[in-house]
Amino acid sequence: MLLFFSCASSPGNSGKPAWVDSVDSVYSRSQFIAAVGHATDREMAERNAIANLAAFFGQSIQADQIIVNTYLEAVRDGITIGWVDNIAMQNTIRTSVSMDNLIGAEIKDVWQDTRHNIFYAVAVMERAKTIRLYTDMILANLEMIRNLTTMSQAERNSLEGFSRFQFAATVADINITYANLLNMLGARTPAGVRRGDEYRLEARNITRAIPVNIVVNNDRAGRIQDAFAKTFTDFGFRSGGSNSRYALRVNVWLSPVDFPDNPHRFILMELSANLTDTVTREVLLPFTFNIREGHPTVAGAENRVFVSAEQKIEKEYKDILSTYLSQLLPKR
Repeated sequence: MLLFFSCASSPGNSGKPAWVDSVDSVYSRSQFIAAVGHATDREMAERNAIANLAAFFGQSIQADQIIVNTYLEAVRDGITIGWVDNIAMQNTIRTSVSMDNLIGAEIKDVWQDTRHNIFYAVAVMERAKTIRLYTDMILANLEMIRNLTTMSQAERNSLEGFSRFQFAATVADINITYANLLNMLGARTPAGVRRGDEYRLEARNITRAIPVNIVVNNDRAGRIQDAFAKTFTDFGFRSGGSNSRYALRVNVWLSPVDFPDNPHRFILMELSANLTDTVTREVLLPFTFNIREGHPTVAGAENRVFVSAEQKIEKEYKDILSTYLSQLLPKR
């Protein structure tokens, strides 16, 4: 999840460099971290050198891929720039958009053993330079987190506030991997680095302060309303409140379906549900489906179609609401 810079020389057929057999003899451990990789082609040799260099840090610099992808997409889409005031820090964050290898790592040299047709590559990180790079990236991310989490109470108790703390958690997780690498280099981590779970907890607390008004037309004994309400309460939201900023408007249509050769009675349910921000009048999350159920009686068919609808809401709406919330990114 880290950036790689290459400045390798061309393969040569001269005598074997000393670093091939003893990398420390050329790149002193006090100034560098270096590793050698080899393969039958140059590109793979360089990749192996980088992989061997990364192995020095072990699992401490690995982050969850979903978290990494969220951070990368936000950087590429320009979302992060809006939350960083300093131009230099904005540029620092831009350097993190390619995070497959190690920030500060360079392929310093490549040598080809023409006799055995094997390429050797040496990957090097200069300690002082690497410490500066990672420290700058942590500081840039800390500024972003400060801006994300500084807001009024009204801004805080909204889905926008939720998204800001949620993304702050993602940035904080990225910072933890940077801090771990600094620790491995024996450097001091900048003050203020916190784990992402601390911000996720606050995001969860925000949902508890956000009521969602659920109104269902053509319900039966509140069954559809209860199914949607349970989904929201499972995520920590409160349901109810006629003056809520967020409203779920649900329309249910029931119609008989006739099959001349079938003695059973069939009922078709069509359902449309829109989660709406009543301030902006924006539909945040649309959800529609239709289902059909049969039974020897109309009442039985209607009951079955409501049971199926409850199950569909419990599973499918819960999944799409979870995806929506997890991908909700702050706007500025």
